[in-house]
Amino acid sequence: MAVSDLNPALCAPASSRPHPKARPGYGKRSVPEQCPPRETDFALLPDRERHIAGYVDALPEGAAMDIKSLAKSQPLYGQMAVGSALRALGVAGHLRHVRCLGGESGESGDQVRWVTRTFWSRVAHDNEWWDTFLAAEERRSVPMPTAKAVEPPVPAAPEVGARAQVPAPAPAAVPVPVPAPMPEPAPVPTQPSAPVVPQQRTAGPRSDPQFPSGPSPAFAALARLGRTDSRLALSAADCAALEQAAAEWFARGVDADYLTHALTAGLPASVDSPFGFVRRRLRDKLPPRLPATTPTGPGTPVRRLMVECTECGAPGRPEAFRDGLCRPCRESGPVVRPAP
Repeated sequence: MAVSDLNPALCAPASSRPHPKARPGYGKRSVPEQCPPRETDFALLPDRERHIAGYVDALPEGAAMDIKSLAKSQPLYGQMAVGSALRALGVAGHLRHVRCLGGESGESGDQVRWVTRTFWSRVAHDNEWWDTFLAAEERRSVPMPTAKAVEPPVPAAPEVGARAQVPAPAPAAVPVPVPAPMPEPAPVPTQPSAPVVPQQRTAGPRSDPQFPSGPSPAFAALARLGRTDSRLALSAADCAALEQAAAEWFARGVDADYLTHALTAGLPASVDSPFGFVRRRLRDKLPPRLPATTPTGPGTPVRRLMVECTECGAPGRPEAFRDGLCRPCRESGPVVRPAP
């Protein structure tokens, strides 16, 4: 059957502002060994997806791939349209959102730092190809073992019959005069110490001795949500009420970036109640608790790469995703697939 919609990819119009770069380690990553760009690369996609795909394909390595940056840098589509287009491109096999282990944070090594990358392919691939590629990418991200220190060479014994070199005799030790002991000072009578006055408790919202230097990391992460996305602006009372729920996330080994990304990923167009929305996500997206001592023997591999759902941003193993979507997002609504 002939395909009538074979228009080339739409050229993204020039924007008045340059596209921002992501933080080091984040952003766009093109898959290796791609073919040169052609006019018919995204011809089978609808107009909106063809336009977003052409714009993303022209971005440099390390460009910001979040919905807000993409919508702000091109004038044709807003955030909801860009989010729907990215979901359709993930279903079509052009991109995958991946969370990679970037390293340990802090001197104690009690937390890990995850970075979010978007792998982009100009040619659409199926799920099996992406699973194989991500498995190879995880193997490449495993750090190489450090080289052992090389011991200095041991000097060889002299050959038989050769004249042995007699070492020079060490100089005789010169006696050092011992100083006479100093007379001990006379004891000074000790005065009774002044009574210690206990520190008075000051009134205030953060007078808890558990936080002597300011708000807790959970309280600070909740307070910064409104600056990250204005739809989740919380008051001081809301942050105090949700602080315990957010602290449970930090107790399970995540950092502030992980918590902020999980709470702001896939937001609707408008949030009527930021307090109720954040409370629901803190409860529903709570990460699992890892054991205190995880065996790291030779037969226990450490996961250094997790795939993120293109719709809601939930992380998981690569084999748990189909078309870049988790099971709840696949079952929530129909998936728009490109024309055959």
